[in-house]
Amino acid sequence: MLIFFIVLTALLALFTLLPLARIDAWPVRVLDFPRLQIAGLWVIEIIGLFIFVGFEAPAALTMLAIAFACLAYQLWWILPYTPLYQCEVKGCKQPGSERTISIVTANVLTPNRGADKLLRQIRQLKPDILVTLESDQWWQEKLDVLQDDYPHTLKCPLDNLYGMHLYSQLPLQDASINFLVEDDKPSMHAEVELRSGDKVRCHFLHPAPPSPTENSESSERDAELLVVARSLKSVTDPVIVTGDLNDVAWSRTTKAFRRISRLLDPRIGRGMFNTFHAEYRLLRWPLDHVFHSDHFTLVDMHRLQPFGSDHFALYTQLAFTPRQQNQQDKPEPSTDEQQFAEEKVADQGVNKQEVPKPGQ
Repeated sequence: MLIFFIVLTALLALFTLLPLARIDAWPVRVLDFPRLQIAGLWVIEIIGLFIFVGFEAPAALTMLAIAFACLAYQLWWILPYTPLYQCEVKGCKQPGSERTISIVTANVLTPNRGADKLLRQIRQLKPDILVTLESDQWWQEKLDVLQDDYPHTLKCPLDNLYGMHLYSQLPLQDASINFLVEDDKPSMHAEVELRSGDKVRCHFLHPAPPSPTENSESSERDAELLVVARSLKSVTDPVIVTGDLNDVAWSRTTKAFRRISRLLDPRIGRGMFNTFHAEYRLLRWPLDHVFHSDHFTLVDMHRLQPFGSDHFALYTQLAFTPRQQNQQDKPEPSTDEQQFAEEKVADQGVNKQEVPKPGQ
């Protein structure tokens, strides 16, 4: 039994510490995702050490010390995305209907044929904007039934799991489809006009993940997120960024994105809102995100019911409350994070000037 726990401690320590290495290879970067699950395994190991090993042997005490240290390290990453942490975004209980914007972000999974289940929920929620990821021509034909209510659209049907569609009740201006880093991975950008006449700059993203079936490294994903962040660094207008970022909220890249762009994360202090994997309860993490400038406060955020995809769709309603800007602290990037972003963007040969600036 002692040998079993020695091997288990070594493996869990490796999984915990390996992401510290600044290695872009997918076997390393995917270990950013299951921090909650690895923390759970550390808890199980600690209980097992108490029950099956005891603490007469020095090795047991060493393993216990390693387990507590690594558990604390994992919790340091994930605790901000629990109710134990202070909310970064203020709540808004009585929003004015003219100054709100609601968005459903849905990775539909291209071969999924559950369009009716998704459409039923869209008709019930009536979001201002629906953005779909992985939507191909079949999904476009199904989603087009919404056009009477969502007349403002952007459509990019693709068969490579990176198609995108945008359906909006609100007017879109300077809307465009762009390929920022990879020639077959689109993003969408538009200025959205609220019912009050206020205008919001929106970016809809879906970079490829590091995985054995996609990109062998995280470089392309990181570059797309960070070049958008750098383009927003000095923007003072209202901004929303949403999409399936194929990265977890607590990773080094996403944290750098948030701090460089100075956007807020409404999940901080509220919950993880894990959107992937919809079928495996014990293997879930937050891949679908909404970030916004401090012009907004949060009205509502929740996952939709399953509709056949491997992702849950995410519903977010924000209130445009610019008078509360000074009540919300914008994050600040460290020197290391700024250098990290510069290196990633330069490595992929992209420039922040290539990111569309709708409304400017």
